[in-house]
Amino acid sequence: MMERIDAHCHFWQPARGDYGWLDSGGPQLDPLRREFLPPDLAVLNGMRRVIVVQAAPSEAETHFLLGLAQTAPQIAGVVGWVDLGEPEAAGRLAALARNPRFRGVRPMLQDLADPDWIDTAPAPDAIRALQSLGLGLDALVRTQHLPALSRFVARYPDLPVVIDHAAKPDLSEGLGNAWLDRMRGLARDSRSHCKLSGLLTELDPTRLASPARAIEALRPVLDRLLDWFGPARLMWGSDWPVVTLAAGHDVWEAVTEALLADLSPRDRAAILGGTALRFYGLEAGQDA
Repeated sequence: MMERIDAHCHFWQPARGDYGWLDSGGPQLDPLRREFLPPDLAVLNGMRRVIVVQAAPSEAETHFLLGLAQTAPQIAGVVGWVDLGEPEAAGRLAALARNPRFRGVRPMLQDLADPDWIDTAPAPDAIRALQSLGLGLDALVRTQHLPALSRFVARYPDLPVVIDHAAKPDLSEGLGNAWLDRMRGLARDSRSHCKLSGLLTELDPTRLASPARAIEALRPVLDRLLDWFGPARLMWGSDWPVVTLAAGHDVWEAVTEALLADLSPRDRAAILGGTALRFYGLEAGQDA
């Protein structure tokens, strides 16, 4: 059986001072206003290897995460942050890529005022640097960002791109036509991947009353993602600790197991580890 990999989690120390979204958010974010570090997640996932993803738009946080990776063997890769629109971005990417744990970048597109930023702002030499360095791009987007992301992906067909949290579809009233059409269109590009993550926090609280209700609500999402991307371009992530705003890590694990239960062992292995292994260029670990 292929190794399981958590393709999307976060570690942070609020005292570092660059988590603006955490500082400015309402009281609903209070449970997240503390340290979350590798030993905390290891208790929950049994030291499973993880891809840790940036949560602050600063290179300082990227260096913080790479520092954690020096002493936390479960960190298989770091997706950091570099301002791709700055003239020096290519050089900064090259410097970070000297660390083999640095596997890509994530511009926090959902927090930017311009929904077309990814299509208009990045410096072309920065994107070429991502490609030549063997790095990928995580896209933190919502439905309104998908047209610009689609144009960007078409312009840079050699850059691996993964859509975080399935672009956070609005699950309050079913899947909207805009999300359906735009995600289907993006999936036609074979370089586009998608993360099965961050979905519990998009559910109406009434759907979180039991795992069965959450499974019922998320089944249509998974069915479409499987149809569009296939298991070879889908990867599972916990989105820990953000997931805890909706339910525990164990609940998301249970929901995932139920959603994937009817798939073949090969397809399950791809979503639960194989796709992330290939996308982020990781060395194979132990079977689990």
